[in-house]
Amino acid sequence: MTFADALRYLDEHASYDKTGRIESPSLDKTIRLLSVLDDPQNLFRVVHVTGTNGKGSTSQIITQLLIAHGLRVGTYSSPHLEKINERLMIDGEPISDEEFGIAIAAVADAEVLAGVRPSYFEIVTAAAFRWFADNSVDVAVVEVGMLGRWDATNVVNADVAVITNIALDHTEFAGPELSDIAREKAGIIKGNSSVVVGETRPHLVEIFRSEPSDQVALKGEDFSVVDNQLALGGRLLHLRTPRGDFAELYLPLHGAHQGENAVVALMAVEEFFRAPLYFDTVEEAFGNVKMPGRFEIVGYQPLIILDGAHNPAGADVCAQVFFEDFDPPGRRILTVGALQGRDVHDTLSALRADEFDLVICCTAPSPRARSSQEIAEAAQKLGCTEVVALRSVEEACDRAVQNASSDDAILIAGSLYVVGAARPYLRRILP
Repeated sequence: MTFADALRYLDEHASYDKTGRIESPSLDKTIRLLSVLDDPQNLFRVVHVTGTNGKGSTSQIITQLLIAHGLRVGTYSSPHLEKINERLMIDGEPISDEEFGIAIAAVADAEVLAGVRPSYFEIVTAAAFRWFADNSVDVAVVEVGMLGRWDATNVVNADVAVITNIALDHTEFAGPELSDIAREKAGIIKGNSSVVVGETRPHLVEIFRSEPSDQVALKGEDFSVVDNQLALGGRLLHLRTPRGDFAELYLPLHGAHQGENAVVALMAVEEFFRAPLYFDTVEEAFGNVKMPGRFEIVGYQPLIILDGAHNPAGADVCAQVFFEDFDPPGRRILTVGALQGRDVHDTLSALRADEFDLVICCTAPSPRARSSQEIAEAAQKLGCTEVVALRSVEEACDRAVQNASSDDAILIAGSLYVVGAARPYLRRILP
């Protein structure tokens, strides 16, 4: 398969991305596909990461910590921002177009032999595991796509199972209570797994503690953030684990929440090695962490920030960083899009949309996108005074930049699809 062939094949299998519906939850198709491929997921060790928010940042910090220890590290994440290759990486480098076509072709052949019709995500997951095995990775950092128990990634037998936090999201598949979400995410825990839990609410922690596992490390009891200060370009952290004390660690990511993600990642890697980590190695790893699309600054004068916050919990954190850490002196402009399946009023409220001087609504480039007009109506009901509805992300970016002076700040948020479209467009139009 060429790269273009692979994309066409995936598009033919993209039911959830088009409809938002998932068939009855089961790992059967993934198991059968991987069986035909000789179970590549069993040929490397695994750190498996789930949680409502923070999975991406936590996975990237874990990846850099493992690379800094000299391991060959595969990373599987979703969704991508600009190109699907971003989902499959080895040592921080995305899969090439040629290798991607080869990996997807292998899964397409397996589909015929297995006699199943897999989904887009099941195909990419199987391709990732096949590519990791073919390239002899030592360990894979695998990010759950949705929830956990029935996610296609949950065919792995993780050495370390990581739960970042719990909030309401994907309630069309699990809910309505936080405890329901937690039980689904607890499904990634295996009997041999070390479990690292970033969630601290006792009734939710008990759900993870009750799953059969090797041992459980809890934030606030076994590991903690001692200090978390704003620094130029990121955070200055003091982190403590059962095996170490790490003061004055610089992390080049914005927002106090990234300190919480960092200590979870640090604990996960300690559990992976079952040994203390050296400060110099941790410092090197943290310095190499990058998270495109997560409170990413792409322009100055005006300040332009991209954040993939797409649910109320993530939007609340995004707004807190924007208003409190940055506190721009000029006008505040919000460019926002959203997908079906989430309460747009709750997300706009969490983003504090009514505190922006101008709200520009756009339609995300996805079959499941909410229309810009629908988002605009929700913004007006929230009390936003100046609201504009435009058809595309590109039009919205143009309007935002044209309306901004050098003292103003533009926040582009609401969906990774919006951020993924805005990012390359802004590269083209900004000086």
